[in-house]
Amino acid sequence: MMNIGMGSLILILVIALIIFGPKKLPELGKAAGNTLREFKNATKGLADDDDDDKQQKKTDVK
Repeated sequence: MMNIGMGSLILILVIALIIFGPKKLPELGKAAGNTLREFKNATKGLADDDDDDKQQKKTDVK
């Protein structure tokens, strides 16, 4: 993973504030959070499906 230092994080936030303005930032943050939540749920579902397939193959072999 990339390590972002405190200075870099502050610089990114200041640039985002300048570009989007204070009224749009909460909306953008909420949209980003929803996107990450949906992605996490989708990948969790794929991982669960893979685990189910592996367990089914083990029981079929016995």
